Amino acid sequence: MAAAGGTEAFPDLGRHCQHSDCHQLDFLPFTCDGCQKVFCLEHRSFKSHDCPKSDRNSRKVVVCEICSMSIETTGKDGDESRILERHHESGDCDPRKKKKPTCSARRCREILTFSNTCVCKTCRLKVCLKHRFPAEHNCGRVDTGRWNEKFMAALELRNGGDCGKRGRPTAANGSSPSVKAC
Repeated sequence: MAAAGGTEAFPDLGRHCQHSDCHQLDFLPFTCDGCQKVFCLEHRSFKSHDCPKSDRNSRKVVVCEICSMSIETTGKDGDESRILERHHESGDCDPRKKKKPTCSARRCREILTFSNTCVCKTCRLKVCLKHRFPAEHNCGRVDTGRWNEKFMAALELRNGGDCGKRGRPTAANGSSPSVKAC
């Protein structure tokens, strides 16, 4: 009964680690997903007990060099060369698909990826981060003149002498403010 695990009072409690050098009685044993053996906390990982079936549930992504298509696979599917061979035979492999999308701004050759792609809210073009603002990629629907006129009018009001001079004491009065308000 000692080989099965547990104590004299509770013979079904716990299991012995099936690692060849351990055989520790563990009350919370782990069952390996690959080889279905029982292990203690120290030997539960595939690497620690040298599991022969460790790739059974693992996932890999194989990238085809011809069409740049990514193929997700599990350890059950076989080696990478066989997976690529089946991909070529399936008819999905097309070398014309290899071209990566680039930024649609003029003279920009930035390749668009998931992390550096922006879609313009006004013209719906896909552009890189450098050209994400409508003025940067010559957006067809934006009116940059109107915004420029508003900015220049505000700048003129600020520099024109209106700022902070109405009803405030000057240096001639003897009480000059420490901070000029604008």
